[in-house]
Amino acid sequence: MPKSNDDKLNKLVAESRRAAEKREQDYREQALKMYPHICGRCGREFNRDNLQELTVHHRDHNHDNNPADGSNWELLCIYCHDNEHQRQLEAEQAGGTRGSSDSKNSTYNPFADLKSLLDQKK
Repeated sequence: MPKSNDDKLNKLVAESRRAAEKREQDYREQALKMYPHICGRCGREFNRDNLQELTVHHRDHNHDNNPADGSNWELLCIYCHDNEHQRQLEAEQAGGTRGSSDSKNSTYNPFADLKSLLDQKK
């Protein structure tokens, strides 16, 4: 690739990163004003000393879906946020669909035949 194409690509990537960071900062600031500084999962409370550990999680996993009423956001600590995304990845790998509430549920029931097994032992 010629040098000028490399420069254009580097500029494009840098602009894209700046735009994403600005967009993230905008919705984070809005969410922090809207919601108490408490993790929505573990209940840990945050103050100005550790507020950087509180993240905005998009409930539908779409970072471009940022309604002004905050209905797609929840504040999670970095640990719960990582856990939520790990659960989502595992669901996708298991055949579920991203962000879908109608993804396949587990049909395995470990206690399905328990009564008959107990009856056999009597």
